[in-house]
Amino acid sequence: MNLYSIGKAVCRTYLSSIYKVKVIGKENIPKDEGVLLCSNHIHLLDPPLLGSFIDRPINYMAKAELFEAPILKWIIPKLHAFPVRRGMSDKQALRQGLKILKEKQVLGIFPEGTRSETGKLQKGLAGVGFFALKADAEVVPSAIIGPYKPFGTIKVVYGKPLNFAKLREEKISSEDATTHIMEAIGKLIDEHRIK
Repeated sequence: MNLYSIGKAVCRTYLSSIYKVKVIGKENIPKDEGVLLCSNHIHLLDPPLLGSFIDRPINYMAKAELFEAPILKWIIPKLHAFPVRRGMSDKQALRQGLKILKEKQVLGIFPEGTRSETGKLQKGLAGVGFFALKADAEVVPSAIIGPYKPFGTIKVVYGKPLNFAKLREEKISSEDATTHIMEAIGKLIDEHRIK
């Protein structure tokens, strides 16, 4: 058993003991294709929550500063994360993301680029649209619906893959592609809102 599998099992146990986690739409994640998994971002625990309850491992971009810390720089790559320099065009990170998708793995992205302080969906960054258009991968919108209150309900919703084949043919911009993805995430949040 590798470090990712161990971490996933520990996170799943921890999250399930603190919150009532409801997982919806796991079947919407293709089993053997490249997947761009796009989610809103409301809490530090979003990455492990998104990955702990599905079968396939998720590769994440993580801020480059984390890879400079003594212990983290050894652990983080083993948890399928790779560095990205935020606030600039990081070509190496873009190439790594495309490589992951080409190898038919799952790339997890939070299009907002940072956590939402209000919990409301923010505007997405164009980078996610770049991946959606350039990679021949399934684009799966997802939503994390909280709040993270001890023993409260948290929903993780995996939506149906978006049809990006037609959008690629239309040669839409990365910004428009991102808007399309953010609208799909917003619909999932509205449809599954905790009442």
